[in-house]
Amino acid sequence: MVADPFGPQVEADVLVAGAGIAGLAAAMVLGRQLPQASIGLLEQAEAFSEVGAGIQLGPNAVRVLYDWGLQEALHQVAAFPLLLLARDARSGSEKGRLRLGERALQRYRTPYATIHRADLHQLLLAQVRAQGIDGHLRQVLTHVELSDRGVRVGTQSGTRSGTQWQAQALVACDGVWSRVHRTLWEQPEAAFSGHLAYRGMVRMSALPSDLRRSEVVAWLGHDMHAVHYPVCAGDWLNVVVVVHGDVPAEAVGWDHVAAADALKQRLGPIARDLHRVLEAVAQWRLWPLFGRPPVRKPGDLVRGPVALMGDAGHPMRPYLAQGAAMALEDAWTLGRLLEQDAALSGGWPALLDRWARLRWKRCGWVQARSQRNGTIFHAAGPLKWGRDAAMAVLGERLMDVPRLYQGPPEPG
Repeated sequence: MVADPFGPQVEADVLVAGAGIAGLAAAMVLGRQLPQASIGLLEQAEAFSEVGAGIQLGPNAVRVLYDWGLQEALHQVAAFPLLLLARDARSGSEKGRLRLGERALQRYRTPYATIHRADLHQLLLAQVRAQGIDGHLRQVLTHVELSDRGVRVGTQSGTRSGTQWQAQALVACDGVWSRVHRTLWEQPEAAFSGHLAYRGMVRMSALPSDLRRSEVVAWLGHDMHAVHYPVCAGDWLNVVVVVHGDVPAEAVGWDHVAAADALKQRLGPIARDLHRVLEAVAQWRLWPLFGRPPVRKPGDLVRGPVALMGDAGHPMRPYLAQGAAMALEDAWTLGRLLEQDAALSGGWPALLDRWARLRWKRCGWVQARSQRNGTIFHAAGPLKWGRDAAMAVLGERLMDVPRLYQGPPEPG
């Protein structure tokens, strides 16, 4: 570390920007595959923690965690629903169902899991800490630039002088509002989707006994849908309601206090079971949904020694429940490539270019499929009739997604 008028200068082999699920997963595989490398993990928050509620992990995501040796840790904190059920948000009638549980195990060799976001974050953080990776808090990115030695990153920590970081490569996992993406790709910030997600949690023991089920339930309605499922080893129910609305005054971020009355006004009449679930939620948080168009080429994810992973590269609308899964797949694929070429024979740009060529089509497809699901979930009129008829006729064949759940694809 050398004194500098602009603050200290720090050398690292690889930098990871962001210590959410994507960043921790990336740091973990880098530490495992490059045990002699210096890895700098930069996080702008005051602590390594995760807020929020639940996430769904399809068999593709669970397969990644199993491959990393985290099966036992996952089973201590996750829930494993037996059924995915689609119901009408107004009438309560069943529209379709997909068996999970044993069927998922038989078909995909790994189960379908639901987990609290903080539990997954802590699971990954424990792995990163066990590898002795340097984590640096309160590091707000101020600039990023490519250099003849790789990449230079500037950070600011409160009122202190800034820090200049020099590394061979940068893995940017700094979310949908990625400073790295905005700087190096020179593209507009994420755009508001017109959808607002209300999130809440309720103890299973606080629910009527007939609602304490090991199921993922999706309620489909006009200009809205709701989803709830167990988390925290089945002790809590995670509840999400997505409605159409205007962008809030403070749009950046996703964790805002929300009023239950505002949600009720947006929903109107709803089915009795859905009403009982929503009434049991004591506190709501608001998440304005922002995004960017699906990625269309490898260059959307990589530029020289810099790669965008997770929401920084391919932000997902939550209508296919694959945001966290794609971030885990990103890191898993990077790890596989490093297994094949730990010596980095072609340098970081070549390895990251190969990573992007393996990831962009799948990520773009999931982004597009997620966006399409939002239209289908919120349908009215002929589109709703067609959706309901297709679910009635095709059943599990329509609700299952083998192309997704059989992944992630092995690098060739």
